[in-house]
Amino acid sequence: MAVDEALVEHIGRGKSRPTLRLYAWAPPCLSLGHAQPYGDIDLRRLETRGWDMVRRPTGGRAILHTDELTYSVTTAPDEPLMAGSVLESYNRAAVALLEAVRLLGMKAEMKDTGSAEHDHSNPVCFEVQSASEITADGKKLIGSAQARRKEGILQHGSLPLMGDLGRITEALNFEDESARAAAAQRLLLRATTVESVLGKTVSWDEAAAAFAAAFERVLGLHLERCPLSASELRRADELVREKYAHPSWMKRV
Repeated sequence: MAVDEALVEHIGRGKSRPTLRLYAWAPPCLSLGHAQPYGDIDLRRLETRGWDMVRRPTGGRAILHTDELTYSVTTAPDEPLMAGSVLESYNRAAVALLEAVRLLGMKAEMKDTGSAEHDHSNPVCFEVQSASEITADGKKLIGSAQARRKEGILQHGSLPLMGDLGRITEALNFEDESARAAAAQRLLLRATTVESVLGKTVSWDEAAAAFAAAFERVLGLHLERCPLSASELRRADELVREKYAHPSWMKRV
């Protein structure tokens, strides 16, 4: 999360170019939306499973980042890809995301709801409908969120590649175990993974190649692979200390 924010800051100062970043998480990490209550987390269960925790700079509800590909797009505010309203920019990015999963062999669709539907009583992101979401077999496949700041725009999201999506409920607070089991069941009915759709495993590298090819093809981009700069890495380290690992950010809601 700190790297994504560092990229936005550098792009805003003209020190970095628009960036498509593809990454994974180790160990598994539960992320909260920036305004989600800290009390949604069951800390004892989280620690027992050895999962990390972070609060995202973007909105939405909890996501368990494991067995997935995470993407982020960081641009200046006037970048054509992200120009216009939030929904307009979501739609442009969604076309590339749709192409990416189709390149992996999935029959997917872009479900344009026109606006995001926020259910603040629901702690799980993949249960909540969002604008321009990518679905397969009628189930949510890619969840995305966006943050707009004066210096730049960040959109990031996740594509679950495999595994049990219901695992996230193991680290969240529920009224009782019956409610926890019901939430896990609802999630499996509303969201899916690449492996579930295709009936086979797709590696992270295969998914990353599809994302890069789709963004180039659909959006007319030319992507150049490059490492993070020393300045970006230093700023990310600062943001970890000052924000993302600090209780004032993690426990602020």
